[in-house]
Amino acid sequence: MCGIVGVLGKHEVAPIIVESLKRLEYRGYDSAGIATVNNGVLDRRRAVGKLINLSDLLVHEPLPGKSGIGHTRWATHGEPSVKNAHPHQAGPVAVVHNGIIENFKELRADLAEKGLTPETDTDTETVVMMVRHYLDQGLAPRDAAEQTIARLEGAFALCFLFHGEEDLMIAARKGSPLAIGHGEGEMFVGSDAIALAPMTSQVTYLDEGDWAVITRETLEIIDANGNLANRPVKTIALDAARVEKGGYQHFMAKEIAEQPVVLADAIAAYVDEANGQIALPSGEIDFTACDRVIMVAFGTAFYACQVAKYWFEQIAGLPVEVDIASEFRYREPPISEKSYALFVSQSGETADTLAALRYAADRAAKVLSVVNVPESSIARESDVALPILAGTEIGVASTKAFTCQLSALMSLALLAGHQRGTLDDAALASRLEHLRSVPGLVNQAMAAEAQIKSVARKIASATDVLFLGRGSMFPLALEGALKLKEISYIHAEGYASGELKHGPIALIDKKMPVVVMAPKDALFDKTISNMQEVMARGGRVVLITDADGAEEASDGVWQTIVMPTIDPLFAPILYAVPAQLLSYHTAVAKGTDVDQPRNLAKSVTVE
Repeated sequence: MCGIVGVLGKHEVAPIIVESLKRLEYRGYDSAGIATVNNGVLDRRRAVGKLINLSDLLVHEPLPGKSGIGHTRWATHGEPSVKNAHPHQAGPVAVVHNGIIENFKELRADLAEKGLTPETDTDTETVVMMVRHYLDQGLAPRDAAEQTIARLEGAFALCFLFHGEEDLMIAARKGSPLAIGHGEGEMFVGSDAIALAPMTSQVTYLDEGDWAVITRETLEIIDANGNLANRPVKTIALDAARVEKGGYQHFMAKEIAEQPVVLADAIAAYVDEANGQIALPSGEIDFTACDRVIMVAFGTAFYACQVAKYWFEQIAGLPVEVDIASEFRYREPPISEKSYALFVSQSGETADTLAALRYAADRAAKVLSVVNVPESSIARESDVALPILAGTEIGVASTKAFTCQLSALMSLALLAGHQRGTLDDAALASRLEHLRSVPGLVNQAMAAEAQIKSVARKIASATDVLFLGRGSMFPLALEGALKLKEISYIHAEGYASGELKHGPIALIDKKMPVVVMAPKDALFDKTISNMQEVMARGGRVVLITDADGAEEASDGVWQTIVMPTIDPLFAPILYAVPAQLLSYHTAVAKGTDVDQPRNLAKSVTVE
């Protein structure tokens, strides 16, 4: 979602803040702005669209100052416009905000009674108006901010800057992540550690309900109970190369290509080759007394959980429920004391997933998480947090995080099977050998990219696409459809192949591409039977299969894409690659914004 950067520095901050905001572009945004204090004077610049527009404005209307805050906004309340762009200012105070103030209408009505009326359509302006009201009552900036923060309901990360205060920022966090960076005679604020990486490696993460008073030399943190809090300073190790394109046209292309390497790293972290066992990077998990696993996630992570459901049930005989985070907590499901709750999130900050975790924390026997950010809120609030080790993922459409999530979930399923006695030592060793072979097979799959690119150019003219799969290929069909729609804007749907005759077959005509994901497995013949029904109605079939499947079923197929042969249990990890490449090259052919598709954000930190 929105990106926040704050700097109390030694140098002119406007160019520093713009550069830091660029590192947050992957989160998604539609406007951007900066406010600074210079010689005691608070001023700001804002622009709609990409950061280049703000940069151009700053050339013509410079914004001096060594203290400043910046923001990239993803519109919630009010359309994208200069008026609604952050920072918002009311007299002597400016603020940047990530999140939603749920009681802003109530606060706005209270302010109206005091003669203060808004100039924008946003909920955020209410925050800065409230601070101004308290300042007008004679409160100091710190006290005005404290009084305001106490009245806010909803999810927010806030950073305040004040007229006449060149050595003061106030930050607050409730629901949305916020980090404080430490420098030598400098301090920084960021909604993502990536933004702070070029400036410092020393970071303090605010806990839920914290607010902080920041100067160049000091950091004072007050917790949700009003007590001084001593949050640790942690060293972050972000590889700068991971947030550069490295010669690729798009981050998404780079991240697809990185998968053989990051998968090998992730699998090596979970597999003890010397002993032929699963070795968890953190914490102890015992599935023997577990009666079921409840998996909760969103989007691509949700589809990873759906794949894992097949694995846990087939390998370990352990029942699994999979739920969308926003539905899970409002459904108020009963959770037995023997159940494990497992939450999957790339960012570890997804608001609804975090709320679902908190619902389960007092009910489940153990709370597990699979995350890409070990210092994230979801990781910190879990009993055991399992890293996927994908490295920083910049493209909004998840690629390497998805396959690394699958590798971690497969490792858990194998551990559960071994602990519960459904896999003996020999069977586990065999499965681990197959798992270790996956990165090499993914690398081989990349050889099909030229053919996939050619197919994608043809699909780019379609208005609708169907994806079909059976068994664990069904969630891959859902994921393939999601990838295509989110970056190419082509309407796409994924279905279980057996569901075809129960409605979707009515959509089939000669213009409809149908992507069939069908490795030669136990369900292959049934999937091909469904594919023949599509072809009988003129549908243009793109068959993604292995060599044996291609030999048996390619006759009459519009396009066949051949993947390496793999044990069917591990096929979902491999078959994610052609789905990713197909969506990527279709989007490139259409000329859409691959890394920052419209209306989407990388990390959804509000409901």
